[in-house]
Amino acid sequence: MKFNNTKSVLSIDFDLESYFAEKTKTIKNELINIINKSNSFGQLSKAMEYSLISEGKRIRPILCIAAAESVGGKQSDVLPAACAIEIIHTYSLIHDDLPAIDNDLLRRGKPTCHAAFNEATAILAGDALLTLAFQVLSEFELHNNTNALKWLKIINLISTAAGYMGMIEGQMRDIASENTQILLNKLEELHILKTGALIVASVESGAILANASLDQIKQLKIYAKKIGLAFQIADDLLNAMGDPTITGKPVGTDNVRKKSTYPSLLGIDESENYAKKLIKEALHALAIFDNKSDPLRAIALYIIERNR
Repeated sequence: MKFNNTKSVLSIDFDLESYFAEKTKTIKNELINIINKSNSFGQLSKAMEYSLISEGKRIRPILCIAAAESVGGKQSDVLPAACAIEIIHTYSLIHDDLPAIDNDLLRRGKPTCHAAFNEATAILAGDALLTLAFQVLSEFELHNNTNALKWLKIINLISTAAGYMGMIEGQMRDIASENTQILLNKLEELHILKTGALIVASVESGAILANASLDQIKQLKIYAKKIGLAFQIADDLLNAMGDPTITGKPVGTDNVRKKSTYPSLLGIDESENYAKKLIKEALHALAIFDNKSDPLRAIALYIIERNR
């Protein structure tokens, strides 16, 4: 999917494809290491690995790393947090796909966890991944013992974003909004929680762990909030008119479930225009940063150019 006149939003000389390739490889290898530490090859571990080590976009962990790099930090400073965030995101996808919620049979181009294994295994795999994420977050500082208070702050930040004050509340509101038409401001509140909270936490965590200033953190949070909403609009548009052979998941399901979406409220053209406006505002928030934040700028543009 390509938005009309996207190039008017930003033109940047940055090789995002290579950046993504490098970061996704690093993240995938680290996730494999984390899973393999258990030395368990039973049904539960297989289901966890099946969902976690797949061809996802890895947007959230990459944003965590890119935010750290934008303020002079290193990938190694934030890799445990980045991986924990991806583990949490994967658990949420497993549970979202369950028959009791979205009842989807395809995710990331292959059968969903409950379709590949069974419903009980999928529930437990999601539970285990969520628990594992906080094991990863706490384990790093147990070995290093230099920044315990900082990592405690990260644990609090991510758990708040992923819990009943963030992502889960957003999912609950999403379920409640089916078969009804809600106002635009309520739709935004829903997605600030469901999609945006973990994206903001990803960026903020990377910034905090890389010792960003308060002003830098403030601007990065504005950036993250704007791209989080734009990401959801792009997802809604892909569900409405994407190619399932590219997206790796069914298309048109939002309409079947009578969900409130940006296209259903605003129409296709206005949804595209609103997403572009959000991306421009996100880029404006990065004005105080130098070219170390070019990956963040390129990711913002990618969000409304992606086809999956």
